[in-house]
Amino acid sequence: MTTSRNQMISIYDKSRELKAEFNQLVDELSEGLWRYCRYLTGSPWDGEDLYQETMVKAFGSIYQRWHSTNPKSYLYRIATNTWIDHCRKEKRIIGSIEEEEVLAEETTDGLEVEEALKHLISLFTPRQSAVFLLMEVFSFTAKEVAGIVRTTPGAVYATVQRMRKKLNDQPPKINSESNSTLKSIKSEHSIIKKYLNALNSGDLEGVLSIFSDDAYNEASLGFQEFSKDEMRSGSMRFGLPGLRAEKYNLWGRNVIVVFFDGEQGAEVHDIQYQEIENGKIVYHRSYYFRKEFMFAASEELGYPVQMDKPVVDWK
Repeated sequence: MTTSRNQMISIYDKSRELKAEFNQLVDELSEGLWRYCRYLTGSPWDGEDLYQETMVKAFGSIYQRWHSTNPKSYLYRIATNTWIDHCRKEKRIIGSIEEEEVLAEETTDGLEVEEALKHLISLFTPRQSAVFLLMEVFSFTAKEVAGIVRTTPGAVYATVQRMRKKLNDQPPKINSESNSTLKSIKSEHSIIKKYLNALNSGDLEGVLSIFSDDAYNEASLGFQEFSKDEMRSGSMRFGLPGLRAEKYNLWGRNVIVVFFDGEQGAEVHDIQYQEIENGKIVYHRSYYFRKEFMFAASEELGYPVQMDKPVVDWK
């Protein structure tokens, strides 16, 4: 049976309608989920990738649920198990969650949970870190955590107590050197330099000439384009927005930050990065639609996010 073009268009339209309903369902959970993914992976970049994978999996598999589902537990379960699967593939020690007799103690030890978060990855296994975050930071019950990480409530209590003790015994070292954003990198790849020049001058053909014919253009959780022709007739059909772009180092990765210069000053419009092979851009990724990521990045960059931009209104 051959699928007609009208059938495909119908599928696209229906899937977008369902995605809009799904987004409304999980909207109030998105910020917390993004922070969980960031803390669990120990990196904003890895956390963003985990967040996106979680949302795609959650939307794609929800039809398999035959029972009423708590959206928060559903999302955090997928994020946790996705990360553990990644760590397992990388041959990392996942760790066990052991249940044992532990004397009950009041949590008056002065442990600053927020300070301990960056310390988790170096001291504990991915599974243990998940238990601590879910229980101590995101306020799940021991029973809920046990269901998410596939263990028992008693093991959750014992694990959290042991971890708190270890975090107190081995507090994080304060690093006086900031490893945050480094403004405006001077050394640029020649292709990126050409891309920036064309982008800043509004030269659409100049921008497209730098892409390979089969370049993959992705606006994360927004749209995907699989060729230069699709870009020309799709995301770039109305030309370039006429904004200002600069190169930055953000959380250890070289990116392009696109600014909107409004009446209130510079605002972060988009964050992008590219992969280059044989003198052409073969992969272009934009975070234009990624609200939680954009707000975290804007805080790091020291500029506010553009709240109202085409197709997006975050006011």
